[in-house]
Amino acid sequence: MNRPHEGEAQAADLAAIRKLRQADIDATMTQELNALTTLWSDDAVNLGFPGPPVVGIKAMREAYEKFKKDYPKFQALRYANEMKQVQIADGWAIEISDSEATFKTSAKGDPIIVPRARGMRLLKRQSDGSWKFAVVGRK
Repeated sequence: MNRPHEGEAQAADLAAIRKLRQADIDATMTQELNALTTLWSDDAVNLGFPGPPVVGIKAMREAYEKFKKDYPKFQALRYANEMKQVQIADGWAIEISDSEATFKTSAKGDPIIVPRARGMRLLKRQSDGSWKFAVVGRK
């Protein structure tokens, strides 16, 4: 079996990472529970929820369920995430990106704008060649 050249492997990884980024945008906009949960590796750590880090896929699902219960009328109006830089090594990737969002937490509430912010996400290559979030933190 021929191994892909390093450049081909890098291109395949970048394409798969872009696919994850688009899945993140799509899931954020729809707020569909399964779509949000499948973005994460089984042992992922999410530092973006209030309180202690959310660790593992089961806890991730529970955190999303709680968020949906606490904010049943939450609506993402806009979410953009632009990859600025990515470094890939040994099945891991560090992605530097700029993101911004606009959302509503209730049907009658005013939109909340989250201005453009630089962030870093640690990604983990899966056995099928796809990528998932391993560690994500937001302020």
